[in-house]
Amino acid sequence: MNILRAKQEIIHTVRAYLAKDGEGNYCIPSVHQRPVLLMGPPGIGKTAIMEQVAAECGIALVSYTITHHTRQSAIGLPYLTKRNYSGKELTITEYTMSEIIASVYDKMEETDLREGILFIDEINCVSETLAPTMLQLLQRKSFGSHFVPEGWIIVAAGNPPEYNKSVRDFDVVTLDRLRRIDVQEDYAVWKKYAYRSRIHPAILSYLDIKKQNFYAFETTVDGQAFVTARGWEDLSQFLLTCEQLDFPVDEPVILEYLQHPRIARDFAAYYDLFCKYQSDYHVEEILSGGLPAAALERLKTAPFDERLSVIGLLIGRLTEAFSTAYYTDMSASRLFEGLKSVKRYLGQQPLGELLARESDRIRTSLYARQKAAAVDRREVSALLRAAQQLEDDRAVLSAEAVRSDDDGFVLLSERFQAEVQKMEEQADSASQQLEHAFAFLETAFGKSQELVVFVTELNTNFFSTWFIGQYGSEAYARNNKELMIGKRRQQLLGDIGKIQSFLTGL
Repeated sequence: MNILRAKQEIIHTVRAYLAKDGEGNYCIPSVHQRPVLLMGPPGIGKTAIMEQVAAECGIALVSYTITHHTRQSAIGLPYLTKRNYSGKELTITEYTMSEIIASVYDKMEETDLREGILFIDEINCVSETLAPTMLQLLQRKSFGSHFVPEGWIIVAAGNPPEYNKSVRDFDVVTLDRLRRIDVQEDYAVWKKYAYRSRIHPAILSYLDIKKQNFYAFETTVDGQAFVTARGWEDLSQFLLTCEQLDFPVDEPVILEYLQHPRIARDFAAYYDLFCKYQSDYHVEEILSGGLPAAALERLKTAPFDERLSVIGLLIGRLTEAFSTAYYTDMSASRLFEGLKSVKRYLGQQPLGELLARESDRIRTSLYARQKAAAVDRREVSALLRAAQQLEDDRAVLSAEAVRSDDDGFVLLSERFQAEVQKMEEQADSASQQLEHAFAFLETAFGKSQELVVFVTELNTNFFSTWFIGQYGSEAYARNNKELMIGKRRQQLLGDIGKIQSFLTGL
């Protein structure tokens, strides 16, 4: 199955395992809560979905790559102690608590969450000395004499043997105690994640044209040549930063991330063209409402992959505008909740203290979520902006020396309305950019397959679907209704695949 389906399966498993009866007992006793074994190629996002599962289920996450550990760190260190057996005192060996089990208890203390996921990666690549300990974990949910706490679910991940020579097969006894989920790479699923994670538009445009290069493992005379989803994502982060710093990126640099010479060389050439198209087609002018004649004429006669690249450029810029609006809305919404709480208790505590309390509440909640599992960096920034605004409001009240808390709250309301006005102006700008992009593409292509691709990308993109759902778009509504998006895009992509296969064979 693909990684998205696997994520949903794990979410269902977590919620089922943590469901309780009327007496507060787990409906499925711990002994019958089979650990999940997630098997799939490296770099497809197994670790990332565990962070997402923990965040969506509101539980903690402790993650370990077991190949980084020794038997001592996993099972604990031996020490001698005295025990009395049948009236006779004997010296025996016991073990200190496993570092991994101790980390679970530490996480519970840090987050105040009593339930969570213990994620063990690369579990079938452990050393010979550690293999029995891993089997014990999967079969008995313990390391040595120390058990994983109740309410904690074990999820393990491993790579199939064709990707790692160190892989060890599990015996039937162990497999009969697990829920095995086999995961495969799937570009269509990854692309939805990619839009949410702000993957560079050049990468998405390239992979739309050459999906076969999304994930590749080959054995050559020079060793293994490979490209993974992780490689594309890390390359994306590097490209975005280098563009901000005006640093050049060439084929040798790209090869450091895409460790497949042919694909790295191919993408390097495409990336150079993609950057050139940005200036050649006057993307900024298009989104500002211009219809540059030279760009229109060139686009009408351009090869289809060049047209897709221009669409990718437009989608990339729009995504940035939509995502900015999304996180601004998140910040404003959280600020509004804080001000509502302040108003509710107005008169019971000084206004300044109420503002400080709400700011602390945002920061404390965010800190706990960061401790429990990964949190989107832009979400963190949005929520911290809300907390900072409350603190700034408090400072303004002190500086203005307002006569009463009621007068002070009126001032706060005015400041909040100013923030809302900025948010609406930002949304209006993004709406205009979307309408201008439609106007340009309709002028260039009419109701063509290129417009089908553009609308389909908007439907795939989390930020664009959120934005259009919030603010609407006449051009989107008109084209989405008039174009047979699903069938036409499938036919179009099939045709692209045939063309690429033909060109490869020349």
